[in-house]
Amino acid sequence: MWHPYRDDVDYYEERARGLLASAWDGTPQALEVFGDTPLTEEGAREVLAHRHGCTDWRMLERHIRNPRPFARAYQAIETYNPGELQAVLSRYPELAKASGTNGNDLLGMAAATCDERLVKVLLAAGADVGHQNVHGWTALHQAAYRGLPLLARILLDAGAPTNVSARGDGGTPLAVALFWGHRDVAEVLAGNGVHPANLRVAAGLGDLDLAAEPEAHRQFYRPHSGFPRWWPTNDPQEVLDEALCWAARNDRAEVFEPLLKRGARIDADVYRGTALIWAAWCDRTNAVQQLLDLGADPNRRATFGGSMHGEGVTALHLAAEQGHLGVIRILLDGGADRSVQDTNYDATPAHWAGHNAKTEAQALLTAS
Repeated sequence: MWHPYRDDVDYYEERARGLLASAWDGTPQALEVFGDTPLTEEGAREVLAHRHGCTDWRMLERHIRNPRPFARAYQAIETYNPGELQAVLSRYPELAKASGTNGNDLLGMAAATCDERLVKVLLAAGADVGHQNVHGWTALHQAAYRGLPLLARILLDAGAPTNVSARGDGGTPLAVALFWGHRDVAEVLAGNGVHPANLRVAAGLGDLDLAAEPEAHRQFYRPHSGFPRWWPTNDPQEVLDEALCWAARNDRAEVFEPLLKRGARIDADVYRGTALIWAAWCDRTNAVQQLLDLGADPNRRATFGGSMHGEGVTALHLAAEQGHLGVIRILLDGGADRSVQDTNYDATPAHWAGHNAKTEAQALLTAS
């Protein structure tokens, strides 16, 4: 049974939608939760209520308002209080291996806070370092998602598995780190084995010889349901284009030309962003310059992130959003148009900078 740990109904509505999205992606853990229940929003609410020991959604709404020990432990994590967490676990040691909503355990929640002290308390209390929630996510996935090499080392030393998949086959902690361009934590994880050894992972690590199975295990494509649904294929062109994009976000310029010689398209938008757009968002000045030198179009309009985040955006929009001044200067020198507007908001890069309070970037983009 799952333990509730929040008392706002909207939170559980969001968890139901997230559970459904993972089931649509074919994640085994999510499909197991549904069983024979239809993969619909109503079905998701039904199984979420049942997993919490409730007959229906209305009963769940009453159930979540009653404080319980698991919720106390969660609050200790939310308030970054290892002493309180240890006190709760001392009284209720079984909570170290208990699961909350959508199969989330306290160790995964602690890893999400980026606080190594909380993680150490739970590991000492006997938490399962390999526990997967309904998305297949582990604490090590969280360390990869957040880009935390120290936390990754702590979990690896505790025996965290590196070859388990989340949100699709091949969604290992290493793949998650490389998806976000978290190069430092990716290198830590790769030291414990390259899983999976496909071309996009090899490109993200800067060594194409690591690609023992270039097209294999590519069902993972999004870290959460905020990204639109997509269906990866084994189309060789798609595999090459995606590899170039993963190399760019991880600043692996040394593999750009080899991938282009194999047929990768420098301006391809395989899934939510070109190589140049991802390099700009990740503040990879070297990769941005190299891509421009190799012929990338600085004004290529593409997608990025969620559907309401980036439609018809350019690399300059993403660099402006993040306030990456060095990247902005390189793009402007390379011919980027500062007046181009995105599709969703009809906003220029300067508007994006201002919206995100990146005042220096906004000033740079509005300077005559």
